[in-house]
Amino acid sequence: MTPPGLVIAAPRSSSGKTTLALGLMRAFRRRKINVAAFKCGPDYIDPAFHEAATGRRGVNLDSWAMSPELLRALAEEASAGADLVLCEGLMGLFDGVPAPEGRTGSTADIAAAFGWPVLLVLDVSGQSQSAGAAALGCKMFDPRVRVAGVTINRVGSDRHKRLAIEAIARAALPVLGALPRSAEIVLPERHLGLVQASETSDLDAALDRLADFIEAHIDLDAIRALAQPTPIAGRPIALSPPPAHRIAVARDAAFSFLYPHLEQAWRRAGAEISYFSPLADEAPPADCDFCWLPGGYPELHAGRLAAATNFIHGVRRFAERKPVHGECGGYMVLGRGLIDADGVGHEMIGLLGLVSSFAARRMTLGYREATLLADNPLGRKGARYRGHEFHYATVIEPGGDEPFAEVADAYGSPPASAGGRRGLVTGSFFHLIAPCEDW
Repeated sequence: MTPPGLVIAAPRSSSGKTTLALGLMRAFRRRKINVAAFKCGPDYIDPAFHEAATGRRGVNLDSWAMSPELLRALAEEASAGADLVLCEGLMGLFDGVPAPEGRTGSTADIAAAFGWPVLLVLDVSGQSQSAGAAALGCKMFDPRVRVAGVTINRVGSDRHKRLAIEAIARAALPVLGALPRSAEIVLPERHLGLVQASETSDLDAALDRLADFIEAHIDLDAIRALAQPTPIAGRPIALSPPPAHRIAVARDAAFSFLYPHLEQAWRRAGAEISYFSPLADEAPPADCDFCWLPGGYPELHAGRLAAATNFIHGVRRFAERKPVHGECGGYMVLGRGLIDADGVGHEMIGLLGLVSSFAARRMTLGYREATLLADNPLGRKGARYRGHEFHYATVIEPGGDEPFAEVADAYGSPPASAGGRRGLVTGSFFHLIAPCEDW
């Protein structure tokens, strides 16, 4: 049995889910309530903010990429010892991909799987009584999901607030708070979402201001009373063997997009993880057996990375005898060159042949299923994994390497070759979430 839980969701993106979620997490923590935080879907950035707000590691729950057994195991493990579960949704409450019910990747899938009621966030800017129709539609759309209450956001005046609340009452839903428009309660963003928690200056003070704002306008006691426990009966799940016993992982402002559940699974299986910072010109530790360059924002630090000769030569020496893998940003840095947003080219490690460009920006976003084309530390040839891509870079010179995987999207497109492999080096834009043998 998990602690009582709630899902914080909205009819669409940019409605205020993260503002409410972080404010509630910090406000409850200040009341000595131990909050376990979850994030629906593939998102690296929000869980780090959740950890800062709650003091507990944030965890992703993804109904498309993760099996139901893995979802239950992660939820049970991450909520152990907590008093309350708060799960932040993604996009709109019902937004997902074509898939069987419960496997679409939507926030609604997670709410239904765990029986957590939904606290709906409605952005009422540009409307008043129509907020009632939006609330009623979300309440009635999916019988698996119970919308239990509403908060309204970006309220312009007392009259605006009254009109919206009266309309939502027609949907027989309580309004548990109303957040006024505020230009001050905004977290900085960049092209892949929020500026990372590790880069947000004076984050603790910002979270406390956010909690003050939430406490002034939201009924915390009523929200906690909405939360419901659910039986999970999870069991330990082996995601896949760790790629090596001793793993070197790049970690700094340029390389930070590695899912917490993967690191936890590797450690649980006995692996040792050593972190190093390319931006500090550190090389992967020589006593490690495998080097992982995660995604992140290397395009924002291309000049510093190009000048980090100890890092570059260290990865080259490492790859002479031991495997190296790069995901997304790490894949770009393993290539011959990276062109930044200003059109300036920077020489990268050169262990793969690609040249990528952030000047020729094009957003690539979506779920992916990848099948490995050769044995490597991530798995045997033919092993299948689920994950996603999210980047703005384009490959302007493929470089002629053998492909790393065959990749298909969630919409039935034919599989296409992706990434590259050369010697002991592999990489692609594919972000691994979980193996899919059980699918």
